[in-house]
Amino acid sequence: MTAPRFRQAQWDTPTLFELDAGDVTQDQLTTPVLGDAGVPATLARGEAVGLPTLTPLEVTRHYTRLSQKNIGVDTSFYPLGSCTMKINPKVNDVVATLPGSAHVHPLVGDDLSQGSLQVIHELQEWLKQVSGMDAVTLQPAAGAQGEWTGLLITKAYHEKREGKGARTEVIVPDNAHGTNPASAAMAGFKVVTIPSDPEGGVDLEALKAALSEKTAAFMITNPSTLGIFEANIVEIAKLVHEAGALLYYDGANFNAIMGITNPGIMGFDIVHFNLHKTMTIPHGGGGPGSGPIGVKARLEPFLPVPVVVRRDDGTFAGEYDRADSIGKVKGFHGNFMGYIRSLVYCKMLGGDGLTDASKRAVLNANYLQQTILERVPGVELPHDGPKRLHEFVISATPAKKAKGIRALDVAKRLLDYGYHAPTVYFPLIVDEAIMIEPTETESKRTLDRFVDAMSHILGEEDPEVVRTAPHNTSVARVDEVHAVKQARLTADMGDAIPLGEARDPTDPNNC
Repeated sequence: MTAPRFRQAQWDTPTLFELDAGDVTQDQLTTPVLGDAGVPATLARGEAVGLPTLTPLEVTRHYTRLSQKNIGVDTSFYPLGSCTMKINPKVNDVVATLPGSAHVHPLVGDDLSQGSLQVIHELQEWLKQVSGMDAVTLQPAAGAQGEWTGLLITKAYHEKREGKGARTEVIVPDNAHGTNPASAAMAGFKVVTIPSDPEGGVDLEALKAALSEKTAAFMITNPSTLGIFEANIVEIAKLVHEAGALLYYDGANFNAIMGITNPGIMGFDIVHFNLHKTMTIPHGGGGPGSGPIGVKARLEPFLPVPVVVRRDDGTFAGEYDRADSIGKVKGFHGNFMGYIRSLVYCKMLGGDGLTDASKRAVLNANYLQQTILERVPGVELPHDGPKRLHEFVISATPAKKAKGIRALDVAKRLLDYGYHAPTVYFPLIVDEAIMIEPTETESKRTLDRFVDAMSHILGEEDPEVVRTAPHNTSVARVDEVHAVKQARLTADMGDAIPLGEARDPTDPNNC
């Protein structure tokens, strides 16, 4: 089997403002511009806003060409580790954009929002079932905001029991997602990091030493970012609870265990879900995300309001009257159109289907890991021990020593074969780390072709070809350090105009 041929489209794609629209007439536009009667006089603008005048075909071509200069999950294998980049079923988009879904106004009140509230309530119930939690809120807009919300609940819980400032520390393992310590710090906690053991799990002795009367919570991902299930999780839960602290579950890797086990069984008190990773909300490009959290019963009073409940008469409502609530963390009920997508996914697959998705994710990851280790030179598997679950981390250290090829070089070269690059240099505890997650959606044929590409790259006779990749993309290798230190917009938007000064509405740089 040969590696796939790939060459990315290279289009001259000026901004829409730069396109010449001088010859466009109203007859060429399929949607007529509203006349004066279409806008109330009190809302009508007195002058043009300077938007470009383009035909629908020109706009379609513009964005289609931009998409052809990209590598995405609809065209390519997307093995980005720890982010469950599955195909987002198109039926989800259809249902989420139906008028009854997309055109609901959030201010019409509960009585006119029964369908929407039912969607929220049903998804809450699904998440309760798969997580083993007693209550769920969908409000947080991303996994990191879910973490922050969970930690605010942690703080409120301890303050009600022990007084303000009684517990000030949150413990995280050294292989945690970077958002864990960041969220803890934002919530006002001191972050205490503990090392992993030789097999990549939690060092129990280090955890025991870190736990104290100051500990508010221990945050952990299970399986970890190494793809390893924490064999001592029951003992960890016992230690944390004996110290009076809460056990927090980072749900980034939830797709590895869904329907097989759950955080409630393991002893967790708080869970956040990444619906934009596990339940088919489109992910990437900064959103839209969704990070619901689930809690055990004793933490339910602290959930953000409104809490969507089903009343005795079968109708649904948002409850605000909760004295111990931490308050709102997101406008209205959160990312509603995302909830529709996730609920459609759950209903299409059913409980058995969700379980099967996890099993396939684990199977694909273990097949891909073993095949890479057998056929690809220059990589090794750190942390001997348990089998990986949904993802795995290999190290390119042997290739670096032998040929000067780094993990970054491998990632860049994979772009030349039409694959999105996997995660590199994470977790930080692995030298030259390459984190790969195939997800449950990929076929054996796709995985085998990816191994072929990896084998070609690491077996390249001229290492310089790899070190200077990519070569077949619309943009060659960039200087990341320069880009970070000297950020530059791709479009010149003109000189900044102080607030309150007049702007020329026909100048596109003023939009």
